[in-house]
Amino acid sequence: MKVLVTGANGFTGSYLVKHLLKKGYIVKGLVRRSADTRALKDLGIEIVYGDLAEDENFDAQLNGVEIVFHVAAAFRVENVPRKYFFDVNVEGTRKLLESAKKNNVKRFVHCSTVGVQGEISDPPAKEEAPYNPGDYYQESKVEGEKLALDFFKKEKLPGSVVRPVGIYGPGDMRFLKLFKFINNGKFRMIGSGKALYHLTFVEDLAAGIALAGEKEKAIGEVFTIGGEEYLPLKDFVAKIAGVLNKPVPKLKIPIFPVWAAGLLCEIICKPFGITPPIYRRRVDFFIKDRAFDISKAKQLLDYKPRVTLEEGLKLTAEWYKKEGLLN
Repeated sequence: MKVLVTGANGFTGSYLVKHLLKKGYIVKGLVRRSADTRALKDLGIEIVYGDLAEDENFDAQLNGVEIVFHVAAAFRVENVPRKYFFDVNVEGTRKLLESAKKNNVKRFVHCSTVGVQGEISDPPAKEEAPYNPGDYYQESKVEGEKLALDFFKKEKLPGSVVRPVGIYGPGDMRFLKLFKFINNGKFRMIGSGKALYHLTFVEDLAAGIALAGEKEKAIGEVFTIGGEEYLPLKDFVAKIAGVLNKPVPKLKIPIFPVWAAGLLCEIICKPFGITPPIYRRRVDFFIKDRAFDISKAKQLLDYKPRVTLEEGLKLTAEWYKKEGLLN
């Protein structure tokens, strides 16, 4: 069966490509013409080019494809207009859906994010918890998700939505700064450290996304794909310190001064097109609960996270060390 993975060169996309190849799929990877495709170099897949924000349709790229795994997105790009998020995450999704319908694609899996639910007021959150986006990125992902679900229903295109919980693993750069600060003793907890945090090892996520394209029970449904456990941020930090063989950080900083400094940096830097050294969204990591119920994916997809948090953090730390990124 031939499948298309959008954003195939990205962190999640490249792991999904490898997982699908192991399962015997013939994989096409959709990437932008300017993309770094080194992660795909030795995989032997067909690479096709397209830009979700600029191209009018994807008919040629979807020719002969039976399943679309739509992973590509504009992800919290700094110093770009609000419109760009919607051009990629909403209108780009619309164009893919329309081309999928035109090309008689059998299944469509849309990758959203748990960020569409924002801060979780009653953790762990299930899929039906209300939308509560907190920034442009999350707002665009809400609209993209709604668009996909509506298209599946109205156009009779068999599809489903997956919402990954915080993704990590070898190759990830998002959590590098946290590992580095803990490794060099510079980490400071902002606030109490009691906010709940939940992660997904990238290989488990790839397996969950693939299942959403295979299981009949997945059609028309939304699934949260996450790890087996969530825990207070202070315990998460302690686990990272443990795998790095470093002391557990003890120092804490009050929330408000950091939040205020972030606001000031944003105001000063924005007119000059400079990325702020700190900004308010980063403070959310320390104060907002992020904990989710993955029972629906377990029941309907037979999804089973196989990598424990300790194992995943160890593998990630080993990769950072191997690449010389913790120095």
